[in-house]
Amino acid sequence: MSFFDEDDEPRTRVRPRRPASSRAGSASPDRQTVLVRQLVLVGGSLLVLVLLFFVINGCRQSAKESSLKDYNGDVASIVRDSDEQVGGPVFELLRNPSTGDLSTQVASYKAQADQQYQQAKRISTPGDMTPAQRSFLITMEMRRDGLQRIADQVRPALSSDPEESDAAIEQIAGAMSMFLTSDVVYNERVHPMILNELREAEVGGQQLQRTQFLPGWQWLDPNTVADALGQQLSADAADGAGREPAPGLHGTGIDSVQVGEATLTPGQANRIAYGADTEFTVNFTNQGENDERDIDVVLKIVGGPDPIRVTRNVAAVAAGETAAVALSLDTPPPFGTAVDITVEVKAVPGEEKKDNNKAEYQALFSQQ
Repeated sequence: MSFFDEDDEPRTRVRPRRPASSRAGSASPDRQTVLVRQLVLVGGSLLVLVLLFFVINGCRQSAKESSLKDYNGDVASIVRDSDEQVGGPVFELLRNPSTGDLSTQVASYKAQADQQYQQAKRISTPGDMTPAQRSFLITMEMRRDGLQRIADQVRPALSSDPEESDAAIEQIAGAMSMFLTSDVVYNERVHPMILNELREAEVGGQQLQRTQFLPGWQWLDPNTVADALGQQLSADAADGAGREPAPGLHGTGIDSVQVGEATLTPGQANRIAYGADTEFTVNFTNQGENDERDIDVVLKIVGGPDPIRVTRNVAAVAAGETAAVALSLDTPPPFGTAVDITVEVKAVPGEEKKDNNKAEYQALFSQQ
């Protein structure tokens, strides 16, 4: 065979075979595999959504509990300050007026009460506490307005004109009813509402604050107000004021007044050695046929640069029983100067004989 004959023969190219594994890998996943993958994806998404729900709900619940606790704490702080920083000092001032303008002093407490009212208005209030907040604002507003009325009426109450004085004292006694109402609104509405919302939200460990701005019912009596201001209601005003006395004899009488171990004697100069722990003791007897309550005992010392006045209240004395009331001075008496000491057990409702309710002494104090 020649060279050219051999070159004319047809040539055949053989393609290499692909590996069987390569063909299997390129095959599409079957329907069951796709369905499984879809179910896993949906289930995972649902799980994530459920977890997110619980996380968000937990955060929301935590935020709600925190807001309720904060509200309760803010209200408790304000009403506690109202009682301790305003109510207590105001009534102590009325019982024992210091030197200076009483009207201006009461007005300064009114300004403080207004600050507390404005503070109450700025409290962040959860929606569930809205009814409690409305009543709380009424409480604080009534205290502020009551103090304003007292500040406005103090000067006319001290007037020498009986008609003007009586009217002003009645107004001040009316302001006391505003304080009583503020106590009732808070204790009977605000306190229960806050407690109920905390229980509904299952918030425990909270201490709720109660209040007592008005120290006693006796302040609703114009006679008590007049006594505190060193005034006396006219006969007509006194008869129309105060509580109705029980039938029978009413009245008290002073038995003696002691300073330390010494008993004061009327009508002569009493020499009194005074020290930091010296107390006056007023002994008196309920000479009537009825138990008496809310009895004020007043000690006055006049003759120094400024008059001294101290008042103590006796809650109750049974018929026929005696009482001993200790009074200590807030400031030392004047030394080496003749002074007049007046002790009075204020008349109780229904008392007609009053000449033994007051005792007067002349004295000279020296330092121990």
